Amino acid sequence: MSEVIQYRVRGLDCSEEVAILQREVGRRDGVMDLEFDVVQGRMSVEFNRDTITPDQIVSAVNATGMKAVPWEQRASASQQSRWQQHGRAVMTATSGLLLASGFVVHWLTHGDLLDALAVKEGPEHAMPTMVMLLYLCAVVTGGWYVFPKAIYAARRLQPDMNLLMVIAVAGAITLGEWFEAATVAFLFALSLLLEHWSVNRARNAIRALMDLTPTTARYICPHDGDIRQKPVEQVPMGATVIVRPGEKIPLDGEVTKGESTVNQAAITGESMPVSKSPGDEVFAGTINEDGAMEFRSTKAADDTTLARIIHMVQEAQSRRAPAQQWVDRFARWYTPAMMLLAVALAVLPPLLGLGAWSLWGYRGLVILVIACPCALVISTPVSIVSALTSAARHGVLVKGGVYMEAAGRLRVLAMDKTGTLTHGQPEVQQVVPLNGHTPEELLERAAALEAHSEHPLARAVLRKAEGQGVSIVAAQSYRAIRGKGGEGEIDGRLFWIGSHRMMHDRGQETPQVHDRAVALEDAGHTVVAIGNDQHVCGLISIADRVREDAPEAVRLLRSAGIRKVVMLTGDNEGTAKAVTAATGVDEYRAQLLPEDKVKAVEALVAEHGHVAMVGDGINDAPALAAASMGIAMGGMGTDAAIETADIALMSDDLLKVSWLIRHSRRTLRNIKTNIAFALGLKFLFIVLAVLGLASLWMAIAADTGATLLVVFNGLRLLRD
Repeated sequence: MSEVIQYRVRGLDCSEEVAILQREVGRRDGVMDLEFDVVQGRMSVEFNRDTITPDQIVSAVNATGMKAVPWEQRASASQQSRWQQHGRAVMTATSGLLLASGFVVHWLTHGDLLDALAVKEGPEHAMPTMVMLLYLCAVVTGGWYVFPKAIYAARRLQPDMNLLMVIAVAGAITLGEWFEAATVAFLFALSLLLEHWSVNRARNAIRALMDLTPTTARYICPHDGDIRQKPVEQVPMGATVIVRPGEKIPLDGEVTKGESTVNQAAITGESMPVSKSPGDEVFAGTINEDGAMEFRSTKAADDTTLARIIHMVQEAQSRRAPAQQWVDRFARWYTPAMMLLAVALAVLPPLLGLGAWSLWGYRGLVILVIACPCALVISTPVSIVSALTSAARHGVLVKGGVYMEAAGRLRVLAMDKTGTLTHGQPEVQQVVPLNGHTPEELLERAAALEAHSEHPLARAVLRKAEGQGVSIVAAQSYRAIRGKGGEGEIDGRLFWIGSHRMMHDRGQETPQVHDRAVALEDAGHTVVAIGNDQHVCGLISIADRVREDAPEAVRLLRSAGIRKVVMLTGDNEGTAKAVTAATGVDEYRAQLLPEDKVKAVEALVAEHGHVAMVGDGINDAPALAAASMGIAMGGMGTDAAIETADIALMSDDLLKVSWLIRHSRRTLRNIKTNIAFALGLKFLFIVLAVLGLASLWMAIAADTGATLLVVFNGLRLLRD
């Protein structure tokens, strides 16, 4: 029986460490699968407890020089000594100071800058002993964190970049190139420090999401009524939590007392405050603005909407994007190929009599230095993590890098009508009084009759009446007429309310009334007729109101590169045509059952390839699954929406779909730029090394600069 356990691995910062762990842990008997999240420093192990124990897995990791602790204990493991926190920076700075000191001493001793750069040769230009000692100390301090890993790699005959750097430094010293040896050691240490910093920067971006939730909550003890303040993890479910103005809400819950406005930007990405009163939901991490409130907690601290978002963002990083998978596959053969090239360049030309061994040996060392794949390997994950975190800040939860890339390749979008293009709630659109009645009188009669019904159309009439300030007195002797409507007495007189069919069946539909009703139905409205024993008093048209931002959202989708927007609905042709005209979508499919929506999506995928389905994440789950990518709207507070879709929009803002597509395409451009730059620079230096135009320090400086540039370029997506 297999189990999965997760570890926080200190020292897991690069693909080199991943390769080491795959060799030393992944090949152990009983280990079935390994997954890595470099940015979070997390390793997931699927293993058979009968063959290998968690303690043995930890020992295998620790034997590599890295340290593993169970993921649940990562908080205590993150408490490091000052040396553990700053030792790498101290040793790198020391190496740089010693390198600079050696250079200055050499310059002052010989009084010639070219001597200090080791350009001149001859006995009179010999390097002073003091300078060699300073350079040697620069090598030792620069390689302080590199040498142990290099020794480990050599002992197991598994060369990595640490070993390559040590070979390059040792080769330079053997050739008498002390300045270059010290420069390579310092710049490689600097590149590792920058890589460590960039990964921590990405980690901190996700930690910032975690910091949105308060660590403590003030609640009323159910036993003695006292107000207590405890960590959110210790607050019991169902407890009454107190939140003062300006405080962050610590848990998900339902308001029981007080009214306020709440800034829900942490979850929805929208800073517009939302009014809250008893019965409304509140969410952890949102900010109570101007009123004191009490609410009943409905979820544990580790199960709040925000906690689930954070968990999804962390999990998303293990679902690697295609570009990242390609880079990882490329890196597997890239490093060995570069080593063979370096050996061939160092050995073959001298054997063929094309130059001295020292000349070609030096050029081979330059190839070893430029072979470092750090800039290439770090280019994609930093961009993906930055893009995922930025999307979460904007209220768009993307389940993985694979979906972040897929969103940028979309060409066709299928959208459910109800709840996506429309509000999903029927509303009164027109009140049409007839035969001498007034709109107020018509609404009063309709509300009196509908007061007995729970039908959605009845609720829409009652909301309209309440909004118009109409006094609602329920009709007497009400009787429902199945499938048609109902009738009852108002002030001792019989009135009826029902469908177009009921009006026709009662024989009260005149040509004028018929034409008016048909016109409303052609516009996609449902007609409700109200009458008495003499005539039709009037008509009320009801429709699911189109979202105000739907036309703009469709326009922005086209500007983002979407070629076709297709609406899928179970409603009739008239309603579908009306919504199509109001929103500007390109096509519609009407009168679809859930299984018909699936077939429609499958047909679009077969025709166009990359197709996304946008729905509510619950009723549209089969269609979401059938699409290349499912996007659920209104995920805030809806567990099913977060679980079902590949991407969840935490608010009902349809404009976020076009934002997501543009954000995805920026991410794709960012990744392609990083990869092209990293590979182009390496190819350039390979050519320069073969021609003898590149030195060791130039190669490592270029590699360090490339790493820094791709990291900064990736981190720019955090500001998107």
